[in-house]
Amino acid sequence: MQDDALLAQAQAWLAEDPDPDTREELTRLLDAGDQAELAARFGGTLQFGTAGLRGELGAGPLRMNRSVVIRAAAGLAAYLKKQGHTDGLVVIGYDARHKSQTFAQDTAAVMTGAGLRAAVLNRPLPTPVLAFAIRHLGAVAGVEVTASHNPPRDNGYKVYLGDGSQIVPPADAEIAAEITAVGSLTTVPRPTEGWETLDDTVLDAYLARTTHVLAENSPRTARTVYTAMHGVGKDTLLAAFARAGFPAPALVAEQADPDPEFPTVAFPNPEEPGAMDLAFAKARETDPDLVIANDPDADRCAAAVKDGADWRMLRGDEVGALLAAHLVRRGATGTFAESIVSSSLLGRIAEKAGLPYEETLTGFKWIARVEGLRYGYEEALGYCVDPDGVRDKDGITAALLLTELASELKEDGRTLLDLLDDLALEHGLHATDQLSVRVRDLGVITSAMRRLREQPPTELAGLRITRAEDLTGGTEKLPPTDGLRYTLEGARVIVRPSGTEPKLKCYLEVVVPVASRAGLPEARTRAAALLGRIKQDLSEAAGI
Repeated sequence: MQDDALLAQAQAWLAEDPDPDTREELTRLLDAGDQAELAARFGGTLQFGTAGLRGELGAGPLRMNRSVVIRAAAGLAAYLKKQGHTDGLVVIGYDARHKSQTFAQDTAAVMTGAGLRAAVLNRPLPTPVLAFAIRHLGAVAGVEVTASHNPPRDNGYKVYLGDGSQIVPPADAEIAAEITAVGSLTTVPRPTEGWETLDDTVLDAYLARTTHVLAENSPRTARTVYTAMHGVGKDTLLAAFARAGFPAPALVAEQADPDPEFPTVAFPNPEEPGAMDLAFAKARETDPDLVIANDPDADRCAAAVKDGADWRMLRGDEVGALLAAHLVRRGATGTFAESIVSSSLLGRIAEKAGLPYEETLTGFKWIARVEGLRYGYEEALGYCVDPDGVRDKDGITAALLLTELASELKEDGRTLLDLLDDLALEHGLHATDQLSVRVRDLGVITSAMRRLREQPPTELAGLRITRAEDLTGGTEKLPPTDGLRYTLEGARVIVRPSGTEPKLKCYLEVVVPVASRAGLPEARTRAAALLGRIKQDLSEAAGI
């Protein structure tokens, strides 16, 4: 049966769509009378939130396209003007995905048309360069066009305010309200000129800042293999490594240059199975001290080490603890912070060092706002090691700091794994894992969360749940969020829907005491078994 309202909505969208590609796509769907595909594009709108916008490219309000971006930019401009920034500067960056440069130029045009000043980075660059540029240039806001590590068909729109941090409530809801208030696109002025295209001065300033994360005269000898995962990190990372005096990384040639199709990986995320296979192959050829990977917009940093005869990824929590221990040894002061889904080991490291420590909700938009922040990390490969330079995760400076640590250990005939053993002996073995379920139907996630709330488990893997918290009401220290937290005897579990992907994510941690170095293998075996049983029991409890 034909849905006349749906057809009318699609035809109205088509009439003002500025992009010939999406106009062609929508015309085909209308000509074919494809009700299902039209409904998939026009059955709602992409929701603007604390992650900005992210979604699949295509025509309609439920896809990422020029019309959606122009409305988002117009809403952001209206919000900024209501905040008193009537002629403030908005700096705009973009990655190398399909349509990213076009979306950046549309944003610049809208800002200029609204009476604001706009400046666009001159080529695809890492997200941390944009985050740095905001404060470096004294901008009132920044926009990064990126879908980070999402699949090739996606793009996104990340918004920062003048403090260089991503937006948090209530700014997200206020900007969303302004976006909703935008009428026809014909009412949005979009001049064809009037904004500035930045030269390399900002990038040079960022690169000059990167060496601040390193200790003066520290060893710089570690040899690395590097993959940019088909993203924009290569040139910036190579320049940062050269400036710091590290050996030039051996590149994974197949993934070195930007390619919006991401041809060698199913998902361009170092955490995904198979994504690091080419990097491991390169490591087997060259025998480096460390493998480093950035995600496509280079705000995340992954690392792998030789463990026995072959290479393995370090978990984000392991890298987080290693960087923390390195900073403590160097005499760092200030607050160490992490999100609630990250390992509790950071808190123990900070406590032993006599440093302030804070937990936040998931996302660097929260971590970056911790007062007196010196170091922050999140288990999803995000590390903020220079908050005075970049108040966000930064995969370039994290790679520098980790390579410095590997160099120092190498000078002593030791490795990152040796330091992880030291931390386990000092604080107990903190082992983490994740149960992550990608869905097509978001109702699966809603159903799982409802089931856990209505029929909460009382134990997992034979460990009694001593405290169960529904985080929707917030806690004394945390704002409200859609999540559940279980504290067990020697373990912890957090369950939450992903904010950027169609996933239900369950974060698991067990802590096993270790009496001696000889006891480490047995402790790791026990921890792995406990994590496996927790994962199985939680899966059954959630019905996933």
